[in-house]
Amino acid sequence: MTAIIDWIKHALQNHAELAIFLVLSLGHLIGRLRIGPLKLNPVIGVLLAGVVVGQANIEVPSVVQWMFFLLFLFSIGYKTGPQFFRSFGWSALPQVILAMLLCVTGLATTYAVSRLLGFDAGTAAGLLAGALNASPAVGTASDAISRLAIGENVRHSLSADVTVAFAVTYFVGLFTAIFVLVKVGPWMMRIDLRSECKRLEQKLGMNTAREGVDSAHRPFVIRSYKVPENLGGKTVTELESAFAPERVFVERVKTGDAMIDAAPNTQLQAGDIIVLSGRSRALAHRNNLLQLYEVDDPLSLDLPIVPVEHVLRRKDLTHRTMAEIVEILGGEDVTRGVYVRKVLRSGADLPLGADVQLERGDVLTLVGATRHVERVAAELGPVERPSVATDIVVLGMAITIGGLIGLPALNFYGLDFGLSLPVGVLLGGLVTGWMQSMRPLFGRIPDAAIWLLDTLGLTAFLATVGLSAGPSFVSGIRTSGHLLLVSGLIVCALPNIVTILVGRFLFRVHPGILLGICAGGGTSPVALAAVQEAADSPVPVLGYGVSYAVGNVLIALWGSVIVMLMRSHIT
Repeated sequence: MTAIIDWIKHALQNHAELAIFLVLSLGHLIGRLRIGPLKLNPVIGVLLAGVVVGQANIEVPSVVQWMFFLLFLFSIGYKTGPQFFRSFGWSALPQVILAMLLCVTGLATTYAVSRLLGFDAGTAAGLLAGALNASPAVGTASDAISRLAIGENVRHSLSADVTVAFAVTYFVGLFTAIFVLVKVGPWMMRIDLRSECKRLEQKLGMNTAREGVDSAHRPFVIRSYKVPENLGGKTVTELESAFAPERVFVERVKTGDAMIDAAPNTQLQAGDIIVLSGRSRALAHRNNLLQLYEVDDPLSLDLPIVPVEHVLRRKDLTHRTMAEIVEILGGEDVTRGVYVRKVLRSGADLPLGADVQLERGDVLTLVGATRHVERVAAELGPVERPSVATDIVVLGMAITIGGLIGLPALNFYGLDFGLSLPVGVLLGGLVTGWMQSMRPLFGRIPDAAIWLLDTLGLTAFLATVGLSAGPSFVSGIRTSGHLLLVSGLIVCALPNIVTILVGRFLFRVHPGILLGICAGGGTSPVALAAVQEAADSPVPVLGYGVSYAVGNVLIALWGSVIVMLMRSHIT
């Protein structure tokens, strides 16, 4: 057994690429575990697995580490680009200010705590990244440390300290953010979060009497019915109006052997087979006057249905509610037969309702019969049909050009000032994502590919970080572990508390939206999920998109900034 272990250790030392894949597998396996109701995060799982495997003194080429990190940064920029550039508008200003307040307070608190407790630059950077759950800061801080004019031993020590501090404070920050946003925040605002969100849902026209039933996530369905005697002679429009306010449409009419596409003035005859389209909540409801006359007619139901995506970019349609957009497009005459399956903002599902305001860069998934979708697409603009192809040309050029822009730096009193390579790539991703939202046929990268770049890029980068820091991790925990636990709690809690107080009592932001802003500014989808669960409402997502984009960019920058601020204290 000892001989086999020694052989595996030797093989991993000579083939670091195998060690990386081993760490990825073990880390994601750890990430599936649960502590009570909370599922562990693959981020911390991969980092811990890397530390354990790294005890074998495995050296990973730095180029491998940075290739993964750049892919991760590009994916973050790509999916948040539309919201980031949209945040420069006046309507998003309160959310931008509050997200910036959270990020700046986080940086200031980290610096103050680090100075008070005598942390070095590496520990301070890891504390910032871990307490604020901001993994990109690990990479930008490591890049800043690599450019310092210091000895190699000091550089390696600082890099290891980043990993130790990040690993210790990540879960502290995660639990603290959830506790502050779910428990402390509503208490400070003196509100019942669930009641406040329900009232806003009613105001926005969101009918959510039963979870999921009236959500836009409900599937679009078609069913066939035989027209009864009492409905013979009615027109298509008259039948459709019987389902109001639900949107139900007659798609086809089969009379004998003849099959015709229904028009609003088409007259129905008793015994005709008709095909209705609508949401299942309408057609399956007991008030459906045709419920007893449903038939299975495969020929009639063989209707071509297509889902398409449209990135909202028309100026006259932004800052408009869905009801207003329907009227601008021409009302039911134009939009009949087309349904909004979901709306994404920064990758998060947006709650749907007649009065929910849509913004530039929102991604609408439309579904309906091909002829209807094509008619609406002619009014909206370009739509995209599902595709698995990734535009590698644009991806590669965006990373290259962004990196080249970030490389130049000015030297001032021995300190380099510039964007840096990682931030340049992040900027390249932001611009590419924004351009793709403006011109959907440009630089298309499917959601699945972005997920892979995001997840694999981040966890593989952290795997290499853990492998490199493995030998010094245990000693670092023993030296400053207890101080880091307390520091992580402070650095996470204080920015959220300050932002909640300012947002509620100065900006008068709705409590549910405000807590979503905090989750977005702290780049924590886990905290957002916890707030949504506590509120029993999707309302917090309305504050998440813009703040998430701003938080991702700023906290990534803070990784370099905190190293520069602490540079004079490096010994």
